[in-house]
Amino acid sequence: MVTSPNVIEKVEKKNKFEKYKDEKDGLAVKDELLQFAEMGWEAVDKTDLTGRLKWLGIFYRDLTPGKFMLRLRMPNGVLSSHKMRVLAEIVQCYGDDGCADITTRQNLQLRGVRLEDMPSIFERFKHAGLTSIQSGMDNVRNITGSPVAGIAANELIDTQGLVRKVQDMITNNDQGNYEFSNLPRKFNIAIEGSREDSIHSEINDIAFIPAFKDGIEGSQIGFNVLVGGFFSAIRCDSAIALDAWVPADDTVVDICRAILNVFRDQGARGNRQKTRLMWLIESMGLPAFRAAVEAEMGKPLAPAAPEDAITDEAKSDHLGIHPQKQPGLNYVGMHVPVGHFYAEDMFEFARLAEVYGNGEIRLTVEQNLIIPNIPDSRLAAFLQEPPVQKFSIEPSALVRRVVSCTGSRFCNFALIETKQQAEALAEKLDSLLSVTEPVRMHWTGCPNSCGQPQVADIGFLGTKGRKDGKAVPAVDIYMGGKVGKHAQLGERVMKAVPCEDLEEVVAGLLQEKFGAVAK
Repeated sequence: MVTSPNVIEKVEKKNKFEKYKDEKDGLAVKDELLQFAEMGWEAVDKTDLTGRLKWLGIFYRDLTPGKFMLRLRMPNGVLSSHKMRVLAEIVQCYGDDGCADITTRQNLQLRGVRLEDMPSIFERFKHAGLTSIQSGMDNVRNITGSPVAGIAANELIDTQGLVRKVQDMITNNDQGNYEFSNLPRKFNIAIEGSREDSIHSEINDIAFIPAFKDGIEGSQIGFNVLVGGFFSAIRCDSAIALDAWVPADDTVVDICRAILNVFRDQGARGNRQKTRLMWLIESMGLPAFRAAVEAEMGKPLAPAAPEDAITDEAKSDHLGIHPQKQPGLNYVGMHVPVGHFYAEDMFEFARLAEVYGNGEIRLTVEQNLIIPNIPDSRLAAFLQEPPVQKFSIEPSALVRRVVSCTGSRFCNFALIETKQQAEALAEKLDSLLSVTEPVRMHWTGCPNSCGQPQVADIGFLGTKGRKDGKAVPAVDIYMGGKVGKHAQLGERVMKAVPCEDLEEVVAGLLQEKFGAVAK
């Protein structure tokens, strides 16, 4: 087609991240890692150091120069005792700096790791079946699913195999995949298989919710597809229905590939705050976006089932003792305060899984840990174990539902310290108040919302405030977030509340809104 000389085509100005990805794909540093390790982190090109290494899951932090965070991929939050032990041995090497965190996407982040050790660590990963490939920046993040997939009594579909297949497609079987290493922005996928929405479907770019094709139990089971959920500094939106139903087979992989292709090829790459999938859906219009996905798949999509199969109004936190669908077996959820633990704890989790279960460990989006497959006859002995006393299966009411991002101790973006503050506030309020209904409190240190305050009953988003004429750490407070069948995002109700005033403020909210009473 010949363009008229009077027509000036508008060309999108690429952001700085797109410019450095044009210069060299982030995944390319996979072949340079040994060289980086030998030359030392201080000699590595700054863009490679602070940007491209994230494609390998390696995160440089100005706050801890020379000590890196390493983010893994753990599809469906499942790992073995052997893998946990390998990870424990890695962080043990770094003394007080070595530790681990469970993330809100069911995976682990290791801290204190040094760049010179990365080649040998990755070699250990290879032998153990672990990977951190494409776990940061503009890649598909860890794929989540029900933490009790395959063992839950209310399960309709065991999603573990599908989650693994989707990850293998995206990462080329954990080898790294240039086909999906240059998305416009990060991307989240979650697949639910039970009658409760344990995956926080509303905040994922693609979410699969179990549904009977004809809306009648007994008809073919598959998934209704939601798209576009996300958090950002300028906007947060719940996922919307694609008006598509897919069977519980490899079609799940096909539609994920198709949506990623459309997003990769047509997504905006200008203003970084407007490059998530929802912005593309809105610019195209949902019907056109759906048609583009069908074109990529090479076949039409079935319309959505009349309703999904989510029936549980409340979302379980999976703590405590629960009978599995396998007779005589139980899973036990252990509370890991704000998801933070050390090498000695990791060794103990591995031991518990081997001695009392079948060597399997599960992680949850609430940053807790599950030991499954414990026989009835072994429960009493399990409950007497010291780690079960340390990581309680029945923590106090507010402590048990606290979630927190990394915070300013380790993250450059965080404006406040979160983990210690979140735990301390919950413990203090539990000592002062009797709370009879579940209250979820989520903390995040910055507008990137890794701690997901918008899905909490009470959410805290780090900011700066003023008190007595001085700048102080503060939070914006969100309320009204709901998870489960009728999920919704909360809204900001207070701005820049000084952190030192939170005990009084939150105690008042708990008494006024949640029926808490003073002890």
